[in-house]
Amino acid sequence: MSNALKAAFIFVAPGGDPTQHRSWVRTEGVELLAVAVSNYDQAEALARELVEKEGIAAIELCGGFGAAGTARVAAAVNVPVGVVRFDTHPGLNNASGDTLFA
Repeated sequence: MSNALKAAFIFVAPGGDPTQHRSWVRTEGVELLAVAVSNYDQAEALARELVEKEGIAAIELCGGFGAAGTARVAAAVNVPVGVVRFDTHPGLNNASGDTLFA
């Protein structure tokens, strides 16, 4: 799978621990690592680590990341960063991550 895109999906969840809450899904064209974090600081650090140590070439963020959280992660790395959009996220008690973590 040397030609597969290595990507990461980072989601924010209460109690998310990026050292424990992670899982790979591998297909012929994409190797996707899903990882939970509990706040934006962890997301920034994780994004840098994944790019530098895992060879991740693209990152997608869950809808729990608001505009501020997305901007922080995008500024932390030099790979494309995309985001799923929710104005308020059902997994965060219908709040935006920007309200909780910014």
